[in-house]
Amino acid sequence: MALYILKRLFLLIPLLLGITLITFTLTKALPGDPVQGMVGERASPEVIEAIRKQIGSDKSAIEQYAGYLGLLMKGEFGRSYYTGRKVSDDLASKFPNTMRLAFAAMLIAVPVGISLGFLSAWKRGTYLDGLISSASVIGISIPVFWSGLMLMLVVSFYLRLLPPSGTGGLRFLLLPAITLSLPAIATIARVTRTAVMDILDMPFLQTVRAKGVTTKRLALVHVMRNALIPIVTVIGLDFGSYLNGAVLTETIFGWDGIGRMAMEGIIKRDYPVVMGTILIGTAVFVLVNLIVDVSYKYLDPRVRLYAEKG
Repeated sequence: MALYILKRLFLLIPLLLGITLITFTLTKALPGDPVQGMVGERASPEVIEAIRKQIGSDKSAIEQYAGYLGLLMKGEFGRSYYTGRKVSDDLASKFPNTMRLAFAAMLIAVPVGISLGFLSAWKRGTYLDGLISSASVIGISIPVFWSGLMLMLVVSFYLRLLPPSGTGGLRFLLLPAITLSLPAIATIARVTRTAVMDILDMPFLQTVRAKGVTTKRLALVHVMRNALIPIVTVIGLDFGSYLNGAVLTETIFGWDGIGRMAMEGIIKRDYPVVMGTILIGTAVFVLVNLIVDVSYKYLDPRVRLYAEKG
């Protein structure tokens, strides 16, 4: 297992290099000049040229990319064109906010989604099953920006229960966390329903029932444990994407995380900020999926047996 983890971590290096190359090429291909956006249209050519030399955009694309790789080798991501601050410092200050939002969203989504999905599968073919399945389809289909704005309108402006935007304690966290959790609840519920239904149709459950196992033990031990692999997979994917920064949610609610930071970097063509957020997001997503893969060994005996033999 240790060797497997080391191999996966080693493969992260060429992956990040490939991401830097693709991201750098795409950002340079975007129309517009970041310097022009910084100084405005009325700035003199001398001022524009001086700023280009200062940020290094007067060099060739190959020289710029080589210089950026040199910064990465030192553990740096460069400086923001607009603020002049180190991108690594901004990431370090904003990433904990994104983690808070991601954990809060998953604390809502995981128990609610699994409970609804299991209940839907257990009551298969009933009115309740149809209601939960329809609600999950709606939850997946509704865009996050629409549900976020509706929650803000009802809860903040009509009911005046929670602040509409900002970064702070629990009162500021609830609305963006709920908004972010809604599509995850729907996805987890659908995956749980499918996985549980597959287990319920397996012949071994007839033997378990014949032994007189209680309904509670049957549901929690024999059904849910065997259905955990796909559920854990989708939870890991959702959590990884949230840690990358929920761009729309953080932008709508003014939550000071790396998602909002990435959006502002894209709008301003602040290339070091865009590159830094994408690299951190990629690394986080890969590490979360590595944790999910490792968890398979402990959730499924067949995976453990394969690992021991292999």
